[in-house]
Amino acid sequence: MNNLTKQLQIEVDTSFLYDSIAKIQTDESMKRVLTSLSEIEKRHAEGILKKIRTTDPEMQMPGPSRRARMQLFLGKFFGYDSIISGLSNVEKNVARSTVMNKKKEGKELSGLEHNHLKIIEAIKSNQKMNVSSGLLSRFEGRHSTVGGNALRAAVLGANDGLVSNLSLVMGIAGAAASDQTIMLTGIAGLLAGAISMALGEWLSVQSSTELNLNQIALETEELENSPEEEQKELALLYQAKGMDIKTSEDLAAKTFESKEKAIEALIVEELGLDKEELSGSAWEAAIASFILFAFGAIIPVFPYFFLEGYSAMMLSIGAAIIGLFVIGASITLFTGRSIIFSGFRQVLFGLAAAAVTYGIGALIGVSMAG
Repeated sequence: MNNLTKQLQIEVDTSFLYDSIAKIQTDESMKRVLTSLSEIEKRHAEGILKKIRTTDPEMQMPGPSRRARMQLFLGKFFGYDSIISGLSNVEKNVARSTVMNKKKEGKELSGLEHNHLKIIEAIKSNQKMNVSSGLLSRFEGRHSTVGGNALRAAVLGANDGLVSNLSLVMGIAGAAASDQTIMLTGIAGLLAGAISMALGEWLSVQSSTELNLNQIALETEELENSPEEEQKELALLYQAKGMDIKTSEDLAAKTFESKEKAIEALIVEELGLDKEELSGSAWEAAIASFILFAFGAIIPVFPYFFLEGYSAMMLSIGAAIIGLFVIGASITLFTGRSIIFSGFRQVLFGLAAAAVTYGIGALIGVSMAG
């Protein structure tokens, strides 16, 4: 199967899935958006078929593939969320391929290459959409979520520091190293891990901020080059979120009365960005990550500051057990599981990792001594 034939099948399958999901919608605006996307994909397929027929006049329009039909069949049992996610991935790949081909051919980007992706992402976030109507989805329990990203990052950061440094300290202790060597190794592990975590967090936040600012710049350029297209796109995004045609068009028109309002709306609706995301400091995130990792990593090391030998190691393990249990209990804020179960599970995993490294250290110590 050559590239054009493969692309033709993708367009046919995408059109089929959009149309099939549209048929189960009870919300008319959602049904209309999905049907429109199906028609657009169908026209894309017709255009590709026309190209293929220049070299293969006998080529006929294929039907939906077995894979697409199986996706739809499974959606009846497991819910249609996976299909929507699959379509989102298809649109990402198509947009990426379109951009790459245009750059390769020296063509100028229009800024509209990601339109379908933006619309399908808006569809995914729409609470009115009937995508979880499968038999198994009906038995899905409620999910309890407490806290937020900051609390989650604090718990996981401390856990990384504690488990990694406990394993390091026990590995060195297993090799029968001196207390001073164990302490220095633990401090070195703390600093290396905390610096690494801080640098990773800085790069993550900084890269995200730069990407967001670049997207805003592109969106601003699109607005200046094709305001009518952007206004229509914004109206369609509103429709994908459940608005009727007139309300969405009126709201889009009112939004585009001023450039500032238009840019702000496009940032929120098309890019899905929050102003707070743009004001976040990469340095603050890095410092917080450093402190959280170091807080967990110091727990198995501090006994060696004032104790020696077996006593220091036992206190190190005891402190680590308490720390692991507290971290495991904290994780229940996100999972809803039993505090006892999560706490002891975390202790088991942490001690297992420490036992493995202690054993390896002991083997290395014996071989070096021999």
